[in-house]
Amino acid sequence: MILKAPETVSFTTSGFCPGCGHGLAVRLIAEVAEEMNLSEQLLTVLDVACGSLAIDAWKFDTIMAAHGRPIADAIGVKMVRPDHPVLAYIGDGAAYSIGMAEMMHCGLRNDNIIAIVINNNVYGMTGGQCAPTSLPGQKTMSTPYGKDPDRCGMPLQIEKAFSGFKVGYLARGAMCDVPNINKAKKMIKKAFEKSMAGDGFCLVELLSPCPTNLHLSPVANMERITNEVMNYFPIGEFQNNTKEAKQ
Repeated sequence: MILKAPETVSFTTSGFCPGCGHGLAVRLIAEVAEEMNLSEQLLTVLDVACGSLAIDAWKFDTIMAAHGRPIADAIGVKMVRPDHPVLAYIGDGAAYSIGMAEMMHCGLRNDNIIAIVINNNVYGMTGGQCAPTSLPGQKTMSTPYGKDPDRCGMPLQIEKAFSGFKVGYLARGAMCDVPNINKAKKMIKKAFEKSMAGDGFCLVELLSPCPTNLHLSPVANMERITNEVMNYFPIGEFQNNTKEAKQ
């Protein structure tokens, strides 16, 4: 991250919970857009959950979608504004549960949009319930004795769900320390670059702290990502494809 805040980030009196990863992600996206001179062109679509607070932090042209539908809305925006980069910003619960159909068909078609998915292993805005990404044994509002993988399933790994697809870019970063935050920014920038080149769907998942719903201090939450979460969600690049030009 750079020291000077991007011009496209505003500072409000309310916002994300202290220690939340959304603030970091919002900042990284704004930095990338500014560095690539895309701040005036970028069109963003937000979910109504925690990520919706980005509407008060960003100065981009922004649409708020129905819950779990930023991917579908972003595809529509891209159809009518094909020359603009279009970003869907969404949490893991909405992306991989209520919005999973839209996510999968976007990958199947390789639609040329960018998706940033904030994976904090829990439903944040609605009270901290078990999500498709919750870890085995994780205690949540809806799994007070710990998540039972035999009943609820193992954590959903999007790279496995997309294993039969060929998308422009698929990567996972982590917002748990400075080196990983810097790597996450590079992944976001690469997604923007590949989308601008017309390579198709570019998805970057970011492992994120959620101190409020995980009932951990920000520091303990960061350590949890390194010591526990990464065991189920390996970081790195999983797909990096170039779309062949039509003859």
